[in-house]
Formats: sequence, structure tokens, C-alpha cells
Amino acid sequence: MILSAENKKQFFIPKNFAHGFLVLSDYAELLYKCTSFYHSNDEGGIAWNDPEISIEWPIPEGISEKELIISEKDQKWTGVKSLYKQRRNDFVSLY
Repeated sequence: MILSAENKKQFFIPKNFAHGFLVLSDYAELLYKCTSFYHSNDEGGIAWNDPEISIEWPIPEGISEKELIISEKDQKWTGVKSLYKQRRNDFVSLY
């Protein structure tokens, strides 16, 4: 789905649902509406290029992965398998 100032589309992301975005312009502004107050300790993530989920990002022709600007926070995420294993261990440790 492409969101733009011109098409004025919005995108609903359910609570706890993984999501990501790629900015295709020189400038973008993204606003989130949340169901509760933001708590940074509740964040989790999946590497944008995890081969397990094989997202076909619409990276423009002539742009290499090295040229993409990935936030420091997003660079640390591992794959979905690691996230699942971590979350499963967190859940088991509660009992």
C-alpha cells in the first residue's frame, strides 16, 4: 500500500502487529495513534530484510541496500525466528 499526501490514505495496524515502512520520497512524516501510552520497553522488532518473511520492499532501481537509511534502533532487530524464541522464553519464565 502506498500512502501519500495526494491519496490521503491511512493504514490501520492492529495492536501487537508487526509493521514497517519504506519512504519513497525525500521527506515523509508518519504519525501513530496508539491505544495506550507509549512505553519504549514494550517495543520489539523484526529485521526489515529477514529472509524468513521475504518482504518485497519497493526499493527504487539503482538504490542499493547500503544506501538505505535504517535507524539505529531498527538495525539491531534480528529475524522472526529469534523474536519468537525470545518471546517464548519470556513467556515460560513467567511461570
